[in-house]
Amino acid sequence: MIRRFFLVTVLLAVLGFSNAACRKERPEPPAEGSPDEKASATKALTVGFSQVGAESAWRTAETKSIKSEAQRRGVNLKFSDAQGRQENQIKSIKNFIAQEVDVIVLAPVVETGWEPVLKEAKASGIPVILVDRGIEVSDDSLYATLIASDFVEEGRMAARWLVEMTGGKVNIVELQGTVGSAPAIDRKRGFAEISDQFPDMKIIKSQSGEFTRAKGKEVMEAFIKSEGGNIQAVYAHNDDMALGAIQALDDAGMNPGRGVLVISIDGVRGAFEAMVAGKLNATVECNPLFGPITFDTIDKLLAGDTVPKKIVNRDRLYDQSEAAQVIDSRKY
Repeated sequence: MIRRFFLVTVLLAVLGFSNAACRKERPEPPAEGSPDEKASATKALTVGFSQVGAESAWRTAETKSIKSEAQRRGVNLKFSDAQGRQENQIKSIKNFIAQEVDVIVLAPVVETGWEPVLKEAKASGIPVILVDRGIEVSDDSLYATLIASDFVEEGRMAARWLVEMTGGKVNIVELQGTVGSAPAIDRKRGFAEISDQFPDMKIIKSQSGEFTRAKGKEVMEAFIKSEGGNIQAVYAHNDDMALGAIQALDDAGMNPGRGVLVISIDGVRGAFEAMVAGKLNATVECNPLFGPITFDTIDKLLAGDTVPKKIVNRDRLYDQSEAAQVIDSRKY
């Protein structure tokens, strides 16, 4: 009896060890919500943003909007300031590709010359979203979408306002944006579509002010020297150039806003301040707050949703009569 009890005890011990060994060899899968799974689920989206530069208050506002929205959403944003040079943007895009970002956001300095680097992005499976400026490519699948204002319509709005103020009889000097850039090309074209309908609505001088206040002032000074009292209106492709032109007109005693009409595009706070002061007559809004719509579009794109090839921001014109009422509500 004692021997039989001993054998049973040994057998049970052996079986227990064997089962324990089997359980050790086959570890159970991690439970849902384990640290590994949580880390994977909350891995930050990485976005590369190649910005033109910081040449104007508008551009600075756009950069701030995208940076702050990325931070709010927990997005890892890799930012590059091209300082107005396309070669710097191409280099930054190549760096984003090498870093294997999830999406590239590009505000292109000019329209052409993008195909080689965008083909590299496409081959790497990285979608590209254009913001505020379009590009010219033979294959539009090289970018996912363009989020921008209608620059041509902005030019039309500026011209229509001048027609209304002058009856279509006015000598205009034009301060163009950066040569080859989409807003400079389109704002000039839109303005011409209207002004060409009025034979006495003449652009007597036109030159690039590079979208900067300093250059706008410099070019306006040259216009004043060559044309003087012939200048009846200034059409500037952005507010910063208009503000520079206003300085030049003031220095020459030409009474901007009264003696010379001044209209521009962007709608930055400085333009509203100039309208309240009576020195700028009107500005066509071009909203730079691209952050929310850009990241909403990225979310849709990565979720596999259909995204339009162009997403248009709607803009409007403001003049002196309403500037004081809306200036405090401006976010840029």
